[in-house]
Amino acid sequence: MRRKNREVSNMEEIVEIIKKCDVCRIAFFDEEYPYIIPLNFGVNHDGEDIDFYFHGANAGKKLDLLRQNPKVGFELDCSHNLITGEAACDYTMEFESVCGDGIIEVLGDDQKIRALNILMQQYARDTTFEYSEQSLKAVTVLKLKVHHIMGKRLNKNS
Repeated sequence: MRRKNREVSNMEEIVEIIKKCDVCRIAFFDEEYPYIIPLNFGVNHDGEDIDFYFHGANAGKKLDLLRQNPKVGFELDCSHNLITGEAACDYTMEFESVCGDGIIEVLGDDQKIRALNILMQQYARDTTFEYSEQSLKAVTVLKLKVHHIMGKRLNKNS
């Protein structure tokens, strides 16, 4: 990273940033250009390991691309605050972000409920959730096993 003073390398701090975010953008390989899609997510952090969970329809472009190549990039950002200045080049933006890459896979039916609970806990702080059998059949759940991750922030007050 060029701006080392903005780097966040502590895994606990990276996870704190992730938990502030509400969208994770996933970049899939798609022939000539990347295919980027914003998704709701859940995150599981176990030591140095981080896994993201996503859900969606049982068919569609992201699943087609995943079958062709499970390697993806991801990005999350939050804590945006415009800092104004005298001149245009004096303006900047406070932010926190996390980027990385990994391998994404489709989870089996036996893993769906645990993954969906992790996803739900990103948005609703309840600890128990119920899912109908019909809903579970109608959803595909994805797991992104993170291989590389880095954080970055600009906070003018720190």
